[in-house]
Amino acid sequence: MKDAAPRPVRLAEYAPFSHVVETVTLAFDLHPSATRVRSRIAFRPNPDGPSGPLRLDGEKLTLISAAIDGTPVAPRVDPTGLEVDTPDAPFVWECEVEIDPSANTELDGLYISNGMFCTQCEAEGFRKITYYPDRPDVMAPFSVRVNSDLPVRLSNGNPGDSDADWAEWHDPHPKPSYLFALVAGDLVAHSDCFKTMEGRDVALNIWVRPGDEDRCGYAMDALKRSMRWDEEKYGRAYDLDVFNVVAVDDFNMGAMENKGLNIFNARYVLASPETATDGDYARIEAIIAHEYFHNWTGNRITCRDWFQLCLKEGLTVFRDQQFSGDERSHAVKRIEDVQMLRARQFREDAGPLAHPVRPESYIEINNFYTATIYEKGAEVIGMLKRLVGDESYDRALALYFDRHDGQACTIEDWLTVFEDATGRDLSQFKLWYSQAGTPRVTVDSRVADGTLTLHLRQEVPATPGQPDKAPQVIPVVVGAIARDGREVLPSTLVELTEAHQTASFDIGTDDAVASVLRGFSAPVILRHDLDNADRALLLAHDTDPFNKWEAGRALAKDALMRMITDGAAPDPAYLSGLAPVLTDDTLDHSFRAMVLGLPSDDDMAQGLADAGQVPDPAAIAAARDRMQKARAAELKDPLSDLYGGLANLSPYAPDAAQAGRRALRNTALGLLSRLDGGTLARAQFDAADNMTDSLGALLPLVQIGAADDALAAFHDRWQDDRLVLDKWFSVQVSAAPADLALDAAEALVDHPAFDWKNPNRFRAVIGALGMNHAAFHDASGRGYALVSQWLCKLDPVNPQTTARMTTLFETWRRYDADRQDMIREALERIRAVPNLSRDSTEMVERILCAGAN
Repeated sequence: MKDAAPRPVRLAEYAPFSHVVETVTLAFDLHPSATRVRSRIAFRPNPDGPSGPLRLDGEKLTLISAAIDGTPVAPRVDPTGLEVDTPDAPFVWECEVEIDPSANTELDGLYISNGMFCTQCEAEGFRKITYYPDRPDVMAPFSVRVNSDLPVRLSNGNPGDSDADWAEWHDPHPKPSYLFALVAGDLVAHSDCFKTMEGRDVALNIWVRPGDEDRCGYAMDALKRSMRWDEEKYGRAYDLDVFNVVAVDDFNMGAMENKGLNIFNARYVLASPETATDGDYARIEAIIAHEYFHNWTGNRITCRDWFQLCLKEGLTVFRDQQFSGDERSHAVKRIEDVQMLRARQFREDAGPLAHPVRPESYIEINNFYTATIYEKGAEVIGMLKRLVGDESYDRALALYFDRHDGQACTIEDWLTVFEDATGRDLSQFKLWYSQAGTPRVTVDSRVADGTLTLHLRQEVPATPGQPDKAPQVIPVVVGAIARDGREVLPSTLVELTEAHQTASFDIGTDDAVASVLRGFSAPVILRHDLDNADRALLLAHDTDPFNKWEAGRALAKDALMRMITDGAAPDPAYLSGLAPVLTDDTLDHSFRAMVLGLPSDDDMAQGLADAGQVPDPAAIAAARDRMQKARAAELKDPLSDLYGGLANLSPYAPDAAQAGRRALRNTALGLLSRLDGGTLARAQFDAADNMTDSLGALLPLVQIGAADDALAAFHDRWQDDRLVLDKWFSVQVSAAPADLALDAAEALVDHPAFDWKNPNRFRAVIGALGMNHAAFHDASGRGYALVSQWLCKLDPVNPQTTARMTTLFETWRRYDADRQDMIREALERIRAVPNLSRDSTEMVERILCAGAN
């Protein structure tokens, strides 16, 4: 029998903690199965907090002793913490606990990864280390002593004294417990230094396992560029004497911004041309920057409670997007960000897991590290910057850092800073934080008498728990292109604030097409009355790179829709319209590669569902295959010229220019492989001297079912490299046709190297299957069965990863009755797991219950 449903945590019930923490001193005696943690914490009553006994969070701890002001006490202990009566005056709490890191397969708290001690405390992992008020609004300086004979012993802040068996660390900056970190193990450092704009020298170290130190150079370079960028763009200098990064094999997420000691999934640190793709390099650069930028937007200023999570994550994502745009290409970066937003966040907004950027309640906070918090949260920051302008944004951020340094803040604090800096009323804009769902903006454009008139309408669809929505502030950037290719209206901002609104512009011609939502100026679904001739004009002549790409995407989506629903042939106008873009050498190589991309199968399924049709995953995959072959045949000559003309540069460099060349060349190769059966791809695979070209050739071979020999050769070469082998697992499941992908997934879970307890390896097979739309939704139900089987197995070991992967089922209501029945059975199978974790229970219940409405 299941336990009673846990009580939700609600934003409206927030109250300050009963006590203020003055200082924290911790001592660790590390042992794989019996680590002792001694804490000494100076408390004083909080005049703004509730009265009563002191309540400290704690889970899976064995209490050895406890004392207040040196006098032993006997706290009232339960599975989630303890209570103890305390003086109505400042006092010192001391306790000793024992924990078992070797048994911690959840990778939350203190655990062991291949012999290395490491921690993950966000969101609520510190309570698995010692008893403490484990909440973000309790901030204090930490001093830590690590007792161990392991050669490297790290914690937050600046190093203190050390000896062969111990090391001390002190972090002078008050921080919440979720930012605590400890690492100890047999590690080596790739070291460098950085001089801040204030003239201080900072020691930089990237700690890795012996043998990996030669793959840290790019991560170190990205770190130094991030530090300089934050000084130049935001005026933020680093504030400690040392900055440490540690690469960890077993990690549930990408990385963690712990103060002065960032812990990273190794895949986002280690790179060499032979083992990492251009995409890997770009992700390393972005994630290194993201975690470093948290030093100010997340650490120095943190969130008052977990409902404000977007305050640190959305802002920091926006900052890392700015950085990546500056380092590479703003146009390409914007397209990539919107592709991710549509693939993840729009899908989230359209289903049972929809929630506001600032949720009103949660059961398990780990389930709210979502695309809505991160990606939509970043879009909200971008809209705010667009509305107030660059100078006002800079002024508001300076005020934010000055006013709130060292504080735990709320969305209200953030918006008040902008109101004070700009004099603008942001009460309506605040709806972006409280209303779930993706707004729909419908635009009717008319040109007459030299005037462009736009009639705009907005609506936000009902979402779980929010049936009715108010109009929001939506910045809509518009322009216009004449039929002769001239831009007759440069980018102009329209602030859509009403349900219905009209805007007019003098453009001096009656023959022009409106270019609406330039730069994707708001995270909305746009419905604009354009025909394919209008889209072709924008594809050829729009000066806004995003809308140029968007026009090509719309043409491709329209053609695929008609192929799926009517059995139509590929649209000749679309095919011929690609050639001028493909051969335009004034355009960025990466941009041209993106124009050659097709909407994803999941995107097409959602488009069919929005049109009131039931998507057939097999029909979508078949239409895509026909379209690829048609595009290859139509563009054979320019594709061949591009492939031959974009030969590799030597030496390899992961910079934007070379990466763009390889992206376009490998995109051309993927299409040409549809014509030659993979001959060209196999030749490239055999000759490749870098991982980008190796995988760039292996991918089309897998797609056309001609990769057996190449996959065997790839495995033989890379079987001892854990990160590269993840790529081998993933590509044959994510890229193959449905039947081959299912066969591969069912075989790979029995492969000796399938370490299902390692999150990266688990995602490389089970996650990859979920991302292969046709395979996961195969009419046989094999995909649903395999994923649910492994989620049932994983939940007792790693509930966080399990809960996140249940989102693979969130779109189940789109599909036909047979598929819905099979998905419901899969979800019920997960729900029936004895002692199913709170993480997974919440997700499965939300998906199932919302689906029943």
